[in-house]
Amino acid sequence: MTNTRTNRPSSEQPAAHKPRPLMDLAISIVIPSLILMKLSGEDRLGADGALLLALAFPLGWGLFELVKYRKFNWIALLGLVSVLLTGGIGLLQLDPKWLAIKEAAIPGIIGVAVLASTRTRFPLIRTLLYNPKVLNVDKVHEQLERNGQTAHFETRLLRATYFLSATFFFSSFMNYVLAKWIVNSPAGSEAFNAELGRMTLLSYPMIAIPSMVMMMAIFYYLWKTIHGLTGLRLEDIVANHARTDKQT
Repeated sequence: MTNTRTNRPSSEQPAAHKPRPLMDLAISIVIPSLILMKLSGEDRLGADGALLLALAFPLGWGLFELVKYRKFNWIALLGLVSVLLTGGIGLLQLDPKWLAIKEAAIPGIIGVAVLASTRTRFPLIRTLLYNPKVLNVDKVHEQLERNGQTAHFETRLLRATYFLSATFFFSSFMNYVLAKWIVNSPAGSEAFNAELGRMTLLSYPMIAIPSMVMMMAIFYYLWKTIHGLTGLRLEDIVANHARTDKQT
């Protein structure tokens, strides 16, 4: 008897997602910032129109990636909430101090969550850095057990978790300082939008890049810990699919 079942068309399968940091930066930060600074005048889109258009870019991009790749990302959800809150402050014309509070609250909440996760069986560092998508966790764990270094590694991993939470608290503090320093005009005004755009542009070199450097330092600390306790080389530790992606 012949098999009448057919395979699902490849077009129905979610496309493989590959990071596109430059495109993410352009759509989520650069373009919205330029819209706020250049199109907020009454002779152009006006304050509300420019703000809505600027918000449409990161919101539309996030929804596009969710639909196309069907992959939920809780960090992207926090980014979406941040965008909606920023838009709400502008459209509802709230006191600018709420913008500074909002800017500090998002990374601050993540930092608290990272700390709180140390009281659970699954510290968030395992989700963000020490996970099978980044490292060959099974191989590392097997070698740790063989060397009798599992407990020592867990202590180092807990320390790395504290370092990770510190990066988010740094971001929270700097976000608050930057918002208070730059955004002082009434919400919903042309000047508010221009200041919001300037703050968004400055947040990348002043906050995002230092945070990425700190994150890379934590990853290096994690790698040195694994190498010291297991003797494994970097090519042995990196997840197999990560090496495959680099070779293609």
